[in-house]
Amino acid sequence: MLLRRSSLVTLMSLGCLVGCAHVPDAAPRMAVELPVAPVARPSVEAPSVAPVGAGGALNVKSEAPPPLAFVTPEGSEGLAALLEADPHPVPEEAGVIAAALEAAALFTGPTQGPGGFWDELLPPPSKLARGIVARAAQLVGARRLDRSVPNDCSGLVRLAYLQAGIDLVAHGFLAGENAVTGIFRRAQAAGAVHRLNPRPGDLAFFKETYDRNRDGKRNDGMTHIAVVESVAPDGTVTFIHRGGKGVARSRMNLARPTVHKLNSGALLNDFIRPASKGMRAYLAGELFVAFASPGAL
Repeated sequence: MLLRRSSLVTLMSLGCLVGCAHVPDAAPRMAVELPVAPVARPSVEAPSVAPVGAGGALNVKSEAPPPLAFVTPEGSEGLAALLEADPHPVPEEAGVIAAALEAAALFTGPTQGPGGFWDELLPPPSKLARGIVARAAQLVGARRLDRSVPNDCSGLVRLAYLQAGIDLVAHGFLAGENAVTGIFRRAQAAGAVHRLNPRPGDLAFFKETYDRNRDGKRNDGMTHIAVVESVAPDGTVTFIHRGGKGVARSRMNLARPTVHKLNSGALLNDFIRPASKGMRAYLAGELFVAFASPGAL
């Protein structure tokens, strides 16, 4: 005999109250199969991915120096290859590097102080590096340096590094060696030479910035040295050096070494070798050799 729905509900309620009542099924359960409409699945096509070429992920066309043939203290072949490197070929990675710089700038935004947006991505400059930069900045505008050092580019970096207790020429010089090559030799032996991620306080080495042997040819090796002061969001390096008109600031962008200015007027590379004897003027990015970090010196 089937129970009415109201009676079943009453019995279930009483069972809940006493805590042990059991209400059997009033009628056998029936399995009911309902028709299931097929679900149309949309066709999914694989997304098309545009290849990243020399323009980079953000389609930024740029130029960059060739990979550095690092020099080792065991041989001089690497140094010769470093100085003879042609800065004009543009590797495919140049656009990717420039794109990464722009992407990083978008996320970090403009920053203040030496180092620019690199301070957001890398550890801040050490106390030693800050002291080097501060001393170099104090000398900007000077036409003559302290009499304890030569009144040239090597004298400037020596004064800046002495502020941090580092004598860049304490190791002495080899016969026929200029001060820039001698300092580079020391940095090379210490493992301080690099070309990536310049930081405030780094040394910057350049080649063929003037006709040292006065033969009208570009065969003079490393002839100029500077101190990195800061790095802008687009990778442009501001460095302090002793030039023909005294201690000054200049700029260098290694992603676009042959570009002086952009159409917007932004300056990327200063000229550091004037035109002479039928030769054109050269930009800082074109004559760059390498950086050296002060921590290892």
